[in-house]
Amino acid sequence: MAKPYYVKFQTPEDLVNPIYEALRVATQSGKVRKGTNEATKAIERGVSKLIVIAEDVEPPEVVAHLPILCEEQNTAYVFVPSKQELGKALGIDITSAAAAILDSGDAQHIVDQVISSISKIKGGKSDQ
Repeated sequence: MAKPYYVKFQTPEDLVNPIYEALRVATQSGKVRKGTNEATKAIERGVSKLIVIAEDVEPPEVVAHLPILCEEQNTAYVFVPSKQELGKALGIDITSAAAAILDSGDAQHIVDQVISSISKIKGGKSDQ
C-alpha cells in the first residue's frame, strides 16, 4: 500500500517498537495527550516533546496538518504504521490517529534516542 501524502519520511522498522514503548512508559510516568485535537493544541502551545502520527488514518485530512504544524513550530514528530497499535500503546481500547508526549517521564532516554534518529533520517531539514 502506498504511503499517504502527509507522510514526509519513512520511519525505520527498528524505531517503531521503541516509539510505542516510549508512549507506554510516558503514559504511566509522564504526561501524554491522546488524539489529533490534543496533539494540535500541544504543538501550537509549544509544550510537546514528540508528536506521534499514525499512517493508516482515514480520511488522511484528519492528521495531514500535523507534520506541517510541527515543521513550523520546530517540533519533533514521527510516523507509526498503525492507529490500532498507537491506541494500545496509549492504554486505550480504541484507535488513535495521533498523540503528543508532553513529559517523557521515565521514557526520556527512549524519546531522546527516537528524536536523534529521526533528525538523522530527515537530514536536519526541520530548520526550513
